[in-house]
Amino acid sequence: MSSPCETPVMSSVEQAVHALTSLLQPVAGSEQVALENAGGRVLAEAVPALMDVPLWDNSAMDGYALRSGDLAGAAGSLPVAGTQAAGDRQSRLPPGHCMKIFTGAALPAGADSVIPRENVVVDGQLVSFGQFRAGQNIRRRGEECRKGDLLLAAGSLLRPQEIGLLASQGHARVPVWRQLRIGLVSCGNELRTPGEPLSDGQIYDANGYLLASLLQGWGFAVQRYPLLADDLPATMELLHSAAAQQDILLSSGGVSVGDADYLREAVSRLGSLNLWQVAIQPGKPLAFGRIGNTPWIGLPGNPGASLVTALVVARPALLAAAGLGNVEPAAMRVAAAFDWHKTSKRTRYLQARLEQQDGRPVAVLHQQQSSAMLANCSWAGGMVVVPPQQQINAGDGVRFVSYQEVLHR
Repeated sequence: MSSPCETPVMSSVEQAVHALTSLLQPVAGSEQVALENAGGRVLAEAVPALMDVPLWDNSAMDGYALRSGDLAGAAGSLPVAGTQAAGDRQSRLPPGHCMKIFTGAALPAGADSVIPRENVVVDGQLVSFGQFRAGQNIRRRGEECRKGDLLLAAGSLLRPQEIGLLASQGHARVPVWRQLRIGLVSCGNELRTPGEPLSDGQIYDANGYLLASLLQGWGFAVQRYPLLADDLPATMELLHSAAAQQDILLSSGGVSVGDADYLREAVSRLGSLNLWQVAIQPGKPLAFGRIGNTPWIGLPGNPGASLVTALVVARPALLAAAGLGNVEPAAMRVAAAFDWHKTSKRTRYLQARLEQQDGRPVAVLHQQQSSAMLANCSWAGGMVVVPPQQQINAGDGVRFVSYQEVLHR
């Protein structure tokens, strides 16, 4: 049977994501971390509510607590019996009285309503009330959650709102998956590190910095390895050593059909090459496999193509391996403010940004769509997705994936 790398049939983007997700085993091992250090991590276990929230009926605003039945025959006015502030022990409301109350304060025993301060008239110790609805402006015990309820499911990303939710329940430490360790390699004789002088034919290693920033933004522990020259023995030595240290290896460059691209050969000798060439543009020369038992992902060398394939193919598989339960980015449906009549067998990702036109957002393309560029990606706010063999006319609806959705977890 011929290798997938030798067949002219390209894998679809969906097939590539599925195959890569299957290759990357979920991270093994969890740890308990202090809540203040848990931001951006992924819950390894479901977390229950430790208490009812709120723990008691309390006031939703500043105003006056009263027993609605006391107003009957009281000419709409009640004397003030005292003040209930947030943090005070619960008071008891005397019959025929009201009590000044502040937001978050426990509802006095016997009270059943809170009237906002701006809806009353205060004359010394006498408060006059207009129309109101019994039971209003009270946060009831347990209306947010009850003790024992599922607070957060395993696989939840701990954003600031989840951290706050956990804190509100008194969780000081939480179980999270350990961070994936990802080794990053940039391949090519032409590459130099920023800050070094360039000779003829040399360029700076943009991909190493681009991908390291992406991976760190996704919450991974990243180790960058020295620039890898186009040399088979050196490539095999570095990959063998790095694979023993990392959960996953990710490289850029060295996966095209050029005679000097030794990466695919090295991976084949050290393990297995599972896929090569995906129906995506930019980014057709994308490969992955194993180096020993360590998964390897090979991204294209062109910076724009490296960015797109990392976002579209690598990201969902890596986040799933990190334990996240929801890895699909949301896409907007907007009108195209351009014509695109270049059909392709591949799914095309066009650098675009949203602008307002007649009061609605429309997608505008950068004039350059070269995969060798990053200036167009920096200008763009996201990508327009063009399915295979599809043309676009101005006004047509298109899918727009915002960079805000994919640059972070």
